[in-house]
Amino acid sequence: MEPTVSLTPEQVAFYHENGYLAIPRLMPDDEVAWMRDVYDRLFRERVGRDVGDQFDLAGTDDDDAPAVLPQILGPAKYAPELRESRLWVNAAHVVRQLLGPEAHFGDGHMIFKPARIGAETPWHQDEAYWDPGLDYRSLSIWVPLQEAKVENGCMWFVPGSQRLEVLPHRSVGGDVRIHALEVLGADTDGAVACPLPPGGATFHGSRTLHYTGPNRSEIDRRAYILSGGLPAVPRTDGRSFPWNDVKQTARQVRADANR
Repeated sequence: MEPTVSLTPEQVAFYHENGYLAIPRLMPDDEVAWMRDVYDRLFRERVGRDVGDQFDLAGTDDDDAPAVLPQILGPAKYAPELRESRLWVNAAHVVRQLLGPEAHFGDGHMIFKPARIGAETPWHQDEAYWDPGLDYRSLSIWVPLQEAKVENGCMWFVPGSQRLEVLPHRSVGGDVRIHALEVLGADTDGAVACPLPPGGATFHGSRTLHYTGPNRSEIDRRAYILSGGLPAVPRTDGRSFPWNDVKQTARQVRADANR
């Protein structure tokens, strides 16, 4: 299958200057509808919960509490048909336009913001979740499966923040039972909202500050996030991310019990 979406040189330059890029189309409408059905089935069946792949990103993940920001890690493990989509072909092509022909591309995660109760995803840098012993040359591709607006939780970015080091983070509200992180002391003045139509996409680097607001609309907000990058490079400076070391999440307990 050949890609049907390509970036212009101006779009590539914009990404490298600002640390993010928004485009209005990465997959066709008929595939959006099909993928939305797959997405809804995976969350409805709670796939991966027993092994820690599905959990409440913004809550304490209690079994008897409604999830306000459910997430599925590696959804293509549970729906391998996703790998055969036009989205995957186009996203892989754009990743290589942005990072070079040696860049890899793969699955990521799905984040669901339920209508009226979906929680915000606080300002953070993706790299704050990862192994501090590595330097990353990676990006994320965020794809909404319905219209993404400020009212239901579209992406926001701080232009140029990809040049920052990884800033201090903590679990949301300082509660180590919560998996999601929030950045401390970041300057988010000048942040830019990126509303998108269904099947559009944003691309952002691993250190780019980003955020999505709560979903106070009457429409569920579905987002599929894919990943791409060049091989990570070992660091020798002893960098550490203590905010991850102190986490005590129910999700990790389930994952450890099923290794």
